[in-house]
Amino acid sequence: MTLSRYALMAVLALPVQAEAASAMPSTAETREATPAPISDVSPPAGGRRDPPSCQTVRFSDVGWTDVTSTTALIAQLLRSIGYSPTVTVLSVPVTFASLKNNDLDVFLGNWMPAQAGDRGHYVEDGSVVVIGANLTGAKYTLAVPAYAYAAGLKDFKDIQRFGPELNDSIYGIEPGNDGNRHVLDMLKQNQFGLGGFKLIESSEQGMLAQVERSYHDKKPIVFLAWDPHPMNMRFDLKYLTGGDEFFGPNYGGATIYTVTRKGYSAECPNMGRLLANLKFTLRGENEMMAAILDRHEIPEAAATAWLKANPAAVQAWLQGVLTFDGRPAAGALARAAPTAHSSGIEQWILGHKIPVGDAMAVAIDYVKAHGTFVFNGISIVIRGMVDGLTTLLRALPALALITAVTVLAWVLRRSWTLTAFVALALLFILNQGYWLATLETLSLVMVATLASAAVGIPVGIAAAHRPRLFAALRPVLDLMQTLPTFVYLIPTLVLFGLGVVPGLISTVIFALPAPIRLTHLGISSVPKPLIEAGEAFGATPMQLLWKVELPSAASTIIAGITQCIMLSLSMVVIAALVGAGGLGVPVVRALGSVQVGMGFEAGFTIVLLAIVLDRISRPKERGESR
Repeated sequence: MTLSRYALMAVLALPVQAEAASAMPSTAETREATPAPISDVSPPAGGRRDPPSCQTVRFSDVGWTDVTSTTALIAQLLRSIGYSPTVTVLSVPVTFASLKNNDLDVFLGNWMPAQAGDRGHYVEDGSVVVIGANLTGAKYTLAVPAYAYAAGLKDFKDIQRFGPELNDSIYGIEPGNDGNRHVLDMLKQNQFGLGGFKLIESSEQGMLAQVERSYHDKKPIVFLAWDPHPMNMRFDLKYLTGGDEFFGPNYGGATIYTVTRKGYSAECPNMGRLLANLKFTLRGENEMMAAILDRHEIPEAAATAWLKANPAAVQAWLQGVLTFDGRPAAGALARAAPTAHSSGIEQWILGHKIPVGDAMAVAIDYVKAHGTFVFNGISIVIRGMVDGLTTLLRALPALALITAVTVLAWVLRRSWTLTAFVALALLFILNQGYWLATLETLSLVMVATLASAAVGIPVGIAAAHRPRLFAALRPVLDLMQTLPTFVYLIPTLVLFGLGVVPGLISTVIFALPAPIRLTHLGISSVPKPLIEAGEAFGATPMQLLWKVELPSAASTIIAGITQCIMLSLSMVVIAALVGAGGLGVPVVRALGSVQVGMGFEAGFTIVLLAIVLDRISRPKERGESR
C-alpha cells in the first residue's frame, strides 16, 4: 500500500453521495462582517408545474447534522410528491462553487454570518441566489459543562485560569471549520492569555465523545457547542460569554438561509415556491438530530417519522405547491397510499437483519463500562511515549537535528546523493513552516513502528515455526489489511478519547501485518542446509534462531520494518481526524477549505518525509557498499 493511495482515499471520501453525516455548523467567517444582503427574490406564484428537467433536485449536505436533518426532511417530502432528490456531501466552499457551476441546485445550510466570506462574492455576481431565512435563533461559541461553569469558568477570560485542569486544550471539530479557525486565531494572537493552549481537532462526534468522557468523570472541558443540536439536551452545558470578537454577539448568534443556483426558481417555479415556504424551528431540528445521533436512525427513516408526526409543518411548507404531475401537493400527500414494500423472501430477509452492528456496539459499550481503568492506563503509557519523544525532538535545535539525520543517512547508505537529498528535504520542510508538525508525525511513526515490530517479529517467528498458527493468523491479517482504516478509528475513539492514543492504536493495527508476514517469510525461507548444519553442531533451538535463522532472514525482516514505517506514515491524515496532530492536520484543513497552496505544501512535506524514511530504513541491496 502506498502513501498516495491513502491520500487519494482521503480526497475521494468527501464527495460521496449520502444523506447521513455528522459534523457541525461553522461560525463567522469574518467576525465583524454583516450578512450579505438577501437577493430580492419574491416567492413564485403557485399553480405552475415544473418542467421535466426539474424532477431531479440536487442538494448539498456539508456534513453537519442539522443540515443533514433538514436536507433529509425535504428530500423525503419531495419523493412523496413525485420528485427525485439527490444529496451530495461537500464542504462549504465546494458547495458554493458547485452552485455557481450549475452542478447543484439547492443548499439549505447557509449559516450567516458564519459563511459571509464563503458566499459573499457569489451573491454579488449573481451566481448564487438567497431565497430566504429558514431558521433563526441559532448560536455557536465555546461552552463548558454546568459544573465547570459553577466552579467559575464562565467567560473566555476564565479559560487561562483553568489551564492545568483543562490540560491547556480546547476541543474543536473537523480541521478547516470556521469555528476552529477562530479558536486558532485566538490562540495565535494570545487573546485572553491563551497563547500556550492547543486546539484538538477531530469531528463533531469525536469532540462529543471526549465531552462525554469528561462529563462522566466531572472534569472541566472547553469545547465548541451550538444550537440546534441534541447536545443541549444530552448535557447540562453553559455557553461562555466574552467571545463576541471572534464568534459574534449573542453567543455567536446565527441565521440559516436557503440558497440556490442562479435562475433556479424561474426554471422550476414549483420548487421555488416550496423553498420559499421552508421555515424550520430549533425544536424540530433538535428532534430530527436526536433521532439520527441518539437513536441511530438513518436520516430517511427519521425524516419519514418526523413528517408523519408534524402534519401542520408539512402543510405550511406545501402551501401553494403542486406535485410533479400537477396536483395540489397538500391534498395529494394526505391521500397518498403507504409506500410499497418488497414482498416474499426479500422482505423476510430484510425483516430479519443479523444484528452485527448492534452486537459490536453493545460489546464496545460493555468493554468501555468495565475497562475504564485499563484503558486509562494504556492511554497514559502511549501518550507519555509519544509526547515524551516529541518533547525530546522539539528540544533539539532544528539545524542540529537535520545535521544528525544527514550524518545518519551517510553512515547507513554511504551515498552522497542520498545524503544531500536528506539535508535539502529537511531544510525545505523547515523553510515551509512544517517542522513542528513533522516532528509530531515522526514521533507517531516511530512509536507505532516500535510497537508493531515488538509484536510482529515474535509473532512472525512463531508462525514460521508453527504452520497451523500461520494458517489461523492468515485470515486475521487479511482482515486487518483490507478493513477500511476509518473503521479502526470508531472503537478506539470511544474507548480512548481524542488525541494521539486512538490514532496510534489504529496505526499499529493497520501496520502490524507487514512485520508479521515478512518475518514469517524470512524465517521460512532460511535454507535447510543451514538449519541442518546448525543442528549437526549441536545448536539448541534458541541458538539456531539467533545465530542462523535471524541473520539469514535479516534483510527480509528489515524490509518488513520499512514497510511498517511507510504504512504508519500513510495513516497520518486519518489519525488527524481523531486529534492526533502532525502533518495530517494541514492536509485536512486544506481539504475542508479548498486551500490548494496549503494542501500541496503539506502533501509534498509528507512525500519528502516518506522518501527520507524509506531510503534510510530500507535493507541494503546486494552489492551495495557497507
